[in-house]
Amino acid sequence: MAEQNFVDYVKICCRSGAGGSGSVHFMRDRKNPRGGPDGGDGGRGGHIILRGNRNVWTLLALKYRKHVIAGGGVNGSANNKTGADGEDIILEVPLGTVAKNAETGKVHFEITKDGEEKILVEGGRGGQGNTHFKSSTNQTPRYAQPGEPGKEEWKILELKLLADVGLVGFPNAGKSTLLSVITAAKPKIANYPFTTLRPNLGIVQYRDDRSFVMADIPGIIEKAHEGKGLGHRFLRHIERNATLLFMVPCDTGNIKKEYEILLNELQEYNEELLDKPRVLAITKSDLIDEELREMLKADIPKGVPYIFISAVAQQGLTELKDLLWETINKGGEEK
Repeated sequence: MAEQNFVDYVKICCRSGAGGSGSVHFMRDRKNPRGGPDGGDGGRGGHIILRGNRNVWTLLALKYRKHVIAGGGVNGSANNKTGADGEDIILEVPLGTVAKNAETGKVHFEITKDGEEKILVEGGRGGQGNTHFKSSTNQTPRYAQPGEPGKEEWKILELKLLADVGLVGFPNAGKSTLLSVITAAKPKIANYPFTTLRPNLGIVQYRDDRSFVMADIPGIIEKAHEGKGLGHRFLRHIERNATLLFMVPCDTGNIKKEYEILLNELQEYNEELLDKPRVLAITKSDLIDEELREMLKADIPKGVPYIFISAVAQQGLTELKDLLWETINKGGEEK
């Protein structure tokens, strides 16, 4: 996916439709020139609805659509005829889209399933016709309810990528290289930090035609949980990944310390992230020999499955897939 085509945040003005007014009408025909009230109800105003679509990966379609306006309901008419409802506007969004109130920041809901529909802004209710106001003391009510006005609200839509495996590491840890080697994704790769400025998704082909989705999250930096760099925008994508693959280069000063810094950033942002299954990959391992590899094992944190890999030399990648597949499915069973 081209970097400029990946949009994970939009702010849009949503205006739902006004409800139609109820009708004030009295039945009149040749046989009954002074009939009772028969004014119909007004139609409901159009909703603005979000619908999950597993084939959509970005909010790009809404990037330049700043105003979303639903149709108004039609007024009621004679013979107790209800007016037509206003036209709903349905916005197709990726799975993992979170809807918020732009002014308060309150989260309304999250779209997580294909075909799931939720109302973002409700249309106004239609007014009742005068037939509803007939009583023993008022046989000919000459009034009806007006329709409710529509609502105009600013909303924020944020995307949290849904993936089986999320790559977690400092900039230039080899995440994009790994994704490019074991999937068909083509992320931008270069030997300097912050090459990846947008998340990338790729499908990892596994044994027996099985597969899983991997997400390359832009590199985290220390104090990202405080919003340093683009911390919050990076970290929110990790929330929707089932398994976290921590990536630490073998030539880093202290593997354990770097892993703990990454872990702390996740904890400070959202403690629930620590409940996700974790795997540690020691990257760029083609740069070291077997003796140095054994020495580094003493520096690896306890309690987390680890593996030495090299995406460039394609070392340990099959074993990594096996470990990730086992972790993904074990995590699903525990849930």
